[in-house]
Amino acid sequence: MGTAITPLYLIEDVFWAGLATLGFAFLFNVPRRLLLACVLCGAAGHVLRQVAVVGFGLPIETATLLGAMAVGFLGYLLAYRLHAPAIIFQVASSIPLVPGAFAYQTMLALIRVPAGASADLAAPLETAALFFIRTALILAAIGAGI
Repeated sequence: MGTAITPLYLIEDVFWAGLATLGFAFLFNVPRRLLLACVLCGAAGHVLRQVAVVGFGLPIETATLLGAMAVGFLGYLLAYRLHAPAIIFQVASSIPLVPGAFAYQTMLALIRVPAGASADLAAPLETAALFFIRTALILAAIGAGI
């Protein structure tokens, strides 16, 4: 647990997660009156995940499940309050939870696999497999949570 959870840390996380959610909400043509609700939902899910990982030391897969569940519940609550389909809030808000870094590490490890049969084949394949499994588990947690 290298990073402490400070108010500045939370503000930065809310800002960046909210900005990512806003960008995808625009991309998915979310109506203007629902944009702020999407941003708050996405920021809440991501902050919950970060607090679970950094503050409580939970694995990223478990923390992502908690964040996705928050996005799912908030999506339904906002849908009821704002008279809109829940999926509008849930899809754009789940994008900040997507494990881009793990997917990148998977591809990077696969690129480093040497051509042909050699004794050095096991280590890069093992690394790629571990990152792939973690990526798949995080994606499954997002799907299950929502």
